[in-house]
Amino acid sequence: MKLLSLVSCITFILGGVQAADFAGPAPQGEAMNVLHDEIARPRVTTLPTAQLNALAPYSEFARAAYCDSSIINGWQCGQACQAVPGFEVTLTGGDGNDIQLYYMGYWPSQNAVVVAHEGTDPTQFLSDLTDEDIAMTKLDQTLFPGISTSIMAHQGFVDEHAKTAATILAETKRLIAAKGTTQVILVGHSLGGALAELDSLFMTMNLPSNIHIKGVTYGTPRVGNPDYATFFDSTVSDFKRINNELDPIPIVPGRLLGFSHVHGEIHIVSPGDAVACPGDDDATDAQCTISTVPNIIDSNILDHLGPYQGIWIGAMFCA
Repeated sequence: MKLLSLVSCITFILGGVQAADFAGPAPQGEAMNVLHDEIARPRVTTLPTAQLNALAPYSEFARAAYCDSSIINGWQCGQACQAVPGFEVTLTGGDGNDIQLYYMGYWPSQNAVVVAHEGTDPTQFLSDLTDEDIAMTKLDQTLFPGISTSIMAHQGFVDEHAKTAATILAETKRLIAAKGTTQVILVGHSLGGALAELDSLFMTMNLPSNIHIKGVTYGTPRVGNPDYATFFDSTVSDFKRINNELDPIPIVPGRLLGFSHVHGEIHIVSPGDAVACPGDDDATDAQCTISTVPNIIDSNILDHLGPYQGIWIGAMFCA
């Protein structure tokens, strides 16, 4: 992996994330209001070890998304595949460049459809362009029926998602009918996490209400504007976005550019120690991401790769 390419990409999409992008000292006249807000705001909660360990299979699914389709078919991708035995791959796609690799299939132990998207490979030029295309765009009402025109998201992510959305939805519906599936799980890391986040909303809006939608993402950048985040929160209830230590990717694109995270942050403070952070982009507790990583200078790009429950995620870790 060419880390310098990734750093260049991050610098481009950062969009001026500096001190103005996080909460600083309040003006004196607002001190009492701030104190009240701090008292009223839900505090972080430590994630019990059992709950943290339970995320490991999703980490393995995200890790496997970086593997070539030739070894994903048949679920023969080494440690990542061995860690989730019995998974049945039914569809693979993408080329890892113009279209991110993806796979999907049936997870018998959870009676679930799983869809996993590959994240950014900075050695692939078109993947970098997808990340760097940070203009906001409306969501396509053909894919997201009835969605408000005030809801907007990252142009590159939206365009990439649209390339595979119809194909993945058709296979999901086929598996639901064939397997009697009651749950659809969307996973991904980095750019793949952004695609899984969009998929979580897309599936919720296009599948029957009796199908449970669950999203689990890793090192995900901001995807949409505040209206997007509010709508997502009200629509997709079971969603977790996991950030690792000083990973800079979750703080881009910057909030000053109009982007906002959705709910569900879990921040890995150190190996085996994680907290659940309330709210969207307003979890200013010292253990949550926007306070731990206030700007790019205080980050560590290697934390983007892991470990997540002892699992490293990225192209070099497909084994």
